[in-house]
Order: sequence, then structure tokens, then C-alpha cells
Amino acid sequence: MWGAPARGGIPRTPGSRDPSFRSNSDDSLPLSWNAKRFTLPMPPSPIVNISDFRPLAQRRLPKAVFDYLDGGADAEITLRENCRAFDDITFRPRCAVAFSDCGLKTSVLGHELSFPAMLAPIGYSRLMHPGGEVAAASAAGKAGTAYILSTISAHPLEKVKAATAGPAFYQLYLLGGRAAAEAAIDRARSVGFSALVVTIDTPVAGLRERDLRNGIKELLGLNPVAMVPFLPNILAHPRWLAQFLLDGGVPTLANVVVPGKRPMQMLDVGAALAAAAVTWNDLGWIREHWRGPIAVKGVLTSEDAKRAVDEGAAAVSVSNHGGRQLDGVRPSIRALPEVVGAVKGQVEVWMDGGIRRGSDIVKALCLGARAVLCGRAYAYALSAAGEAGVTQALKILRADVERTIRLLGCPSVHELDESFIEVPAGWKK
Repeated sequence: MWGAPARGGIPRTPGSRDPSFRSNSDDSLPLSWNAKRFTLPMPPSPIVNISDFRPLAQRRLPKAVFDYLDGGADAEITLRENCRAFDDITFRPRCAVAFSDCGLKTSVLGHELSFPAMLAPIGYSRLMHPGGEVAAASAAGKAGTAYILSTISAHPLEKVKAATAGPAFYQLYLLGGRAAAEAAIDRARSVGFSALVVTIDTPVAGLRERDLRNGIKELLGLNPVAMVPFLPNILAHPRWLAQFLLDGGVPTLANVVVPGKRPMQMLDVGAALAAAAVTWNDLGWIREHWRGPIAVKGVLTSEDAKRAVDEGAAAVSVSNHGGRQLDGVRPSIRALPEVVGAVKGQVEVWMDGGIRRGSDIVKALCLGARAVLCGRAYAYALSAAGEAGVTQALKILRADVERTIRLLGCPSVHELDESFIEVPAGWKK
């Protein structure tokens, strides 16, 4: 939907700062999405690893919004396992080697990335921070990597694409039906989005129990009576509330527009998902309407991986939706070897779920992933500090990757393979 301070501009002591961060007393640096009224003071140093952003996000956001970001489905077993499963993989370093240059660049769907991590699609980002998708896309472009825009987004896709200097892909749900999807595809093509990412694991929304308890539906519905039980917590976050209201309150879904109608309301997403399940048959008309590469996201088995290849996918993303859909499925990193083995190099394999450190990225690459998608790893940072937070999160992850492969004695991400790790015997079929 998570480092020792050594590289990448990470503060080394409590008295030192990364110049990209603003202290609480520095209000002079505008956010790149050009909305100075929403400029946030940066948290005090040091931010050492991705997990340091989580309590800052929790402090700033009301419980309903934070739990939407932080939570998973049902008992949250898969949510926890996505992170914990990386602990089952251990490294096998090559020592007494040295090299001056460390190759971190890779390519995804023909685009060069500065390091093998992209920003995953995150719904409702504008509730987390007014900059939302624009702020995240801008940070990704400046870091030399790709941003994937969710259908469930509040900033128009034209504005998001204009904000990034890097590759931008559009993640597609069929919300609003085929006509709305085709309209969004046309808009994405016209402004330069270069790939579609079709999510296949959402025939209905998973049961996110935290959301039912903490009032996200009531917040989105803006029913004053229904909101009463949740108002004390919302009022306890005055900075978020002021920025939320200055941004216009609950936004609409700017990229889900049925022809002749207004943009879809956020509150309507759950019902719309249930009426918009993606099937393999849909890949046919999507491909007719979109001539560029298509990635299929939500693949956990060899059967689905092979079917995606047969349907013409250029990439598959091994994903369980951040533990937010079917609880009890395997963690993504555990499913990765099966999918890599099934596609036999015919398409790119990406992975998302549980990435909190650069060492997690390296482990995924050793198991055959071309790149990973980071979701909560940047969403916590976005929630805590807007674009500057996402920028720092990407710096931390990139520095982690470089440090890890240097310690492994591997000069390039392209030379990583299973010889650098040990995995439990039962992981492979």
C-alpha cells in the first residue's frame, strides 16, 4: 500500500541536515507542484530509513486516512507477511573485491531508470497530501525513475504527466465502464503516458476492517451527522484539516469521467469496482485501443503469468495489492520465483509488496525481478512531507541499493542472481 546513515544525503547526526529537507523554521522553499499554501514544514532530522516516515505520517493524518494507507484486508496476514518474508532470504557475499563504479541503472519497457525501483499506483493520494499524484510524479522524475498513476486519482492525468521528467505509466481500472476507460486511455496517450498497467486482482474491493471502523466512508461522504463520531480525531489534526479544506475538501476522481457526465465521486469507488472487474477478455479491446506496452499487475501464480504472456503483456507485476485484497495469499516475494520460472524471460517481471529497504529490492532482483514497485514506502513519505518527503525516500532507497550490492561484492544490478542469496527450499516449484 520500512539504513544506517551513510550515503545519499541522509543526515548523519541529529545536528546535520540534507539540504533538500526544510526545517520547521524554513518556509522559503516552495513545493515543485506550485502550491505554496500547502507547503509543509519538514520533520526534524534525522530520517534514516523508510520506517522513520511512518510515525510522521501517522502524526499528521487523521486516523481514517492513515489507516486507509497503512491497513490491509481482513486479519492483515498477507500485509504482515509481505514485509516479514524478506527476512527468510539471506545474503551470500563475495568478499575481498572492490570496484570504483557501481551500476544501478536498468531499463523498464524501453525506459532507462536511475535504479530499479518505480513508484506504484496509490489511490486517494490527494487525501494524504494536497500535492498527491503531482508531487509524487515530480519527485520520481527528478530521481530518474518512473511513476505509475492510479485510476483512483484526483489530479488530472495531464497535470501529473506535465509534472514529471521521467516515464509515466497509467494504471487502469474499468471504473465507470468501457466508455470511461477508453476516454482515460485516449487522454493518457495524447499527453505522453507510455504504458498501461492493468490491475487484475480487484473483482471487488477487499474487506479493509480498519476502514469500516475509522470513518473513511463517512469522511468521503461528508455527511455531517454520520461524521460526528469521527470529528474529534479529525479536529485533532488541524494542519491536515486546514490543508484539506483549502484544497477544496473531498476531491473527485478527475480521470474517471463517463462521457457526458461529471467525474466520479470518491465515495462511489467501492460499488464501481464491483461492476468493473477486469477479465482476460478485456485485454483484447484494451489492446485494440492502446497500441503501446501493457503490464499486467496482480499476478501470483504460474497460470496467470502464462496467460498474461499469451494475451500479449509486455510485463507482469507479481503483486497481492499490498495485502489489501485476498488475505492469506502468499507474500509477493514468495510468489516471485514461480512467476519468473513460468514466463521464461519472454516478458519483464516486476514485483511489489513489502519493499521497505534497498536490501529488499536487491533480494527481489536476485530472484529474477527486473524492477520493483514501491507503494507504502513512498506514500508514508508523501503523507509526512509532500514532494520533499518522496524525494528523500527515493534517495534513501537508492543509497541502500548501492551500499547493499557493494557489500555483496557485485558491481552491477545486472549481475545479481540467485548465487548471491539463500532462500528456503520450499520456495521453488
